[in-house]
Amino acid sequence: MSQRFRITRTMQEGNPEPAISLEECRQYFADKPDFTYSQVYTVKGPESTMSIEGDFFMWHYEQMEIPFRLYAGDLYVALSTEAVVPVMLEIATALMADVVEG
Repeated sequence: MSQRFRITRTMQEGNPEPAISLEECRQYFADKPDFTYSQVYTVKGPESTMSIEGDFFMWHYEQMEIPFRLYAGDLYVALSTEAVVPVMLEIATALMADVVEG
């Protein structure tokens, strides 16, 4: 099972914009050619398929699609490969946010 991380500003005292907005994410990811936006994330298993609605910024890495999900003002990502770490830190820095496990 992989670890889940949250990119958040909620730990910053006095931040006038503690929530990361959809518009902010769209602007940030717009010039990232290896990211696409999707309102549905589909997981295909050996016996079933599950679709989850939401705001997903899909990172296309090698043969994988790794979802960064915007939910309740935070971005969530699972550490499915070590390659996620520098991307996650780059995003957090650009959005002036912190990375926390959970």
